[in-house]
Amino acid sequence: MTFDLDMIKKVYELYPERVAKAREVLGKPLTLSEKILYTHLWEGAASQTYERGNSYVDFAPDRVAMQDATAQMALLQFMQAGKSKVAVPSTAHADHLIQARVGAESDLQEGINKNSEVFNFLSSVCDKYGIGFWKPGAGIIHQVVLENYAFPGGMMIGTDSHTVNAGGLGMVAIGVGGADAVDVMAGMAWELKMPKLIGIKLTGKLNGWTAAKDIILKVAGILTVKGGTGCIVEYFGEGAKSLSATGKGTICNMGAEVGATTSTFGYDDSMRRYLSATGRQDVVDAADKIADHLTGDDEVYANPELYFDQVIEINLDELTPHLNGPFTPDLATPVSEFHEKAVANGWPIEVEWALIGSCTNSSYEDLSRAASIVEDAFAKGVKPKAILGINPGSEQVKFTAERDGFLNSFRKFPTTRIFTNACGPCIGQWDREGSDKGEKNSIIHSFNRNFAKRADGNPNTHAFVASPEMVAAVAISGRLDFNPITDTLTNEAGEQIRLNEPQGLELPPKGFAVDDKGYQAPSHDGSTVQVNVSPTSDRLQLLTPFQPWDGKNISGMKVLIKAFGKCTTDHISMAGPWLKYRGHLDNISNNMLIGAINSYNMETNTVKNLLTGEYGEVPAVARAYKAAGIPTIVVGDENYGEGSSREHAAMEPRHLGVKAVLVKSFARIHETNLKKQGMLGLTFADKADYDKFREDDTVNFLDLDQFAPGKQLNLELVHSDGTKDVILTNHTYNAQQIDWFKAGSALNLIAAEAARNA
Repeated sequence: MTFDLDMIKKVYELYPERVAKAREVLGKPLTLSEKILYTHLWEGAASQTYERGNSYVDFAPDRVAMQDATAQMALLQFMQAGKSKVAVPSTAHADHLIQARVGAESDLQEGINKNSEVFNFLSSVCDKYGIGFWKPGAGIIHQVVLENYAFPGGMMIGTDSHTVNAGGLGMVAIGVGGADAVDVMAGMAWELKMPKLIGIKLTGKLNGWTAAKDIILKVAGILTVKGGTGCIVEYFGEGAKSLSATGKGTICNMGAEVGATTSTFGYDDSMRRYLSATGRQDVVDAADKIADHLTGDDEVYANPELYFDQVIEINLDELTPHLNGPFTPDLATPVSEFHEKAVANGWPIEVEWALIGSCTNSSYEDLSRAASIVEDAFAKGVKPKAILGINPGSEQVKFTAERDGFLNSFRKFPTTRIFTNACGPCIGQWDREGSDKGEKNSIIHSFNRNFAKRADGNPNTHAFVASPEMVAAVAISGRLDFNPITDTLTNEAGEQIRLNEPQGLELPPKGFAVDDKGYQAPSHDGSTVQVNVSPTSDRLQLLTPFQPWDGKNISGMKVLIKAFGKCTTDHISMAGPWLKYRGHLDNISNNMLIGAINSYNMETNTVKNLLTGEYGEVPAVARAYKAAGIPTIVVGDENYGEGSSREHAAMEPRHLGVKAVLVKSFARIHETNLKKQGMLGLTFADKADYDKFREDDTVNFLDLDQFAPGKQLNLELVHSDGTKDVILTNHTYNAQQIDWFKAGSALNLIAAEAARNA
């Protein structure tokens, strides 16, 4: 079954004319990214050239996807938009709220029992507004999207930073906050600054122990966590064509870790094979009619330096397995160099847990390659030293892998745990025994992120990212520095054995199979469907619109916190046990910035309350200032808001009285989320001014009443000794975004327009 085939065909019908027009307007050959972007302009056919990295552009995405943790807030906002049905095909996926603890069956049932109120809300609100709902156990959003919705040349947005996974099927798929999703579902344009373009030429072919995951681990080491910010990464070359579609998806998925807007590949035979295998031959038939438009022009790939802002070349023949980490996904180390680096840095070498899955690496091919390592070790009499945890990507993948024996291969190791088809440990939904002791230890996983405390809540867990086959090999050896290319293991007979190279299957020879995918179609007419939210619920809370700006300079602000170093959205709004409050703004605001390091005392979750002179938890101090009518400002470091797209990291400060966030630099999604919620997201004109903020300063805007595009804003810092500093701040607000600020939020504008048109 192909979802939304008429929509896909309509998109393809527009392609020839719109690509031709874009080529005429730009006056040059086009990259794939440019073809997709210019084909999806809100205005229709291109009439002007948009400057990369500078022009704000309105787009018309083809679809929207939401995971359950972010869908709650997105749909609570959509309920305020005054619309009876979503304007574009949209889906919600229940994958974030199920905790991994014992095993798939019991964990799934426990997750349903604990989260029934939220799941029932999502089911009913999706039913009412024409949104497809993928029930608990159906799978991880991005794997389900790849299997059912992604299509070459399409544009989609999703309320999760790893929406970019769909680039594996040639989409421009972009992670956004829930307010952006509301715009598109409400039938409005979606705004994005025209991305710059990074071209990555892949030559050669993967071999031996090297996997598609190693490509993006290598790229992360080159670009770092912010090197792709504001850019689309486009892969091309013979090496790109040699990769499977799910391998391409892995690379695109983890492109979020370099800050990229998205990543993508040109349409090729591997995509044809995957679309056909997942029951979408009709998409292949439609795509083949315009195949030349679904990849970059030949001239572009022949002379990439002329058409991309940056070009990187990677020879897959020479690439070797990598382990990235700990604590950041861009610390890349070839396995051959790992021992020396680990010893030098004091990283624990022994591993207790090795985890395979997540939206990054949970495909049929991933499981088959990892299973081949386990089978080989078992046949050679080697017992695993670490516990192996498996999260299949979807019910379809799990059912097919079970049928074909791969899950039984993993079960040959008695310590293996097969978890639910859900995110689980990748997002902190892991009840790991003993993690509360805070002991220094190492784990290895095939996930995408390895920030401190992310997987198990222990700040001393050193998490390393690798391919599924390397994770399996490390699980067997029990050591991070095990190099399967050169090292041997001792079996039960005392013999030295070497593991065979991984063997896998791109696609199941007998086809995919599943009894129940877990999909709930919405009602054709949802007007009679009731969506009930109890006023006494601690999980769900109807939203109250934020107050508009009064047009005056904001003065008398106190510094709530000056965050030191890395401050991701995990630091601003933690996941794990806090996920249960994602639909209740006031309750989840009790986790606001509790993971950020306060530069004034180098501690977390302890800031000075200038009303009392005492130190307290960040949310409590924020609430005290709010109750006293005192506005606050948050000051931050580089790449502030890196990581997940969760808009709670913007909504919580807004809710607790923070008026502005001033940092050295922003991660893209978080900056947009702040703007959408009617907040001021500013950057230092001189980064050294970060040091001028003192713990007991009073901060005043001097010219906010002249807020305009391109105009710097002056901030006055009044120090307790009577001295003052005036600093310049930059912003990237355009006229429309300033209107969001004036109205109190972007949603306030949408609701007002809906009321006018009613």
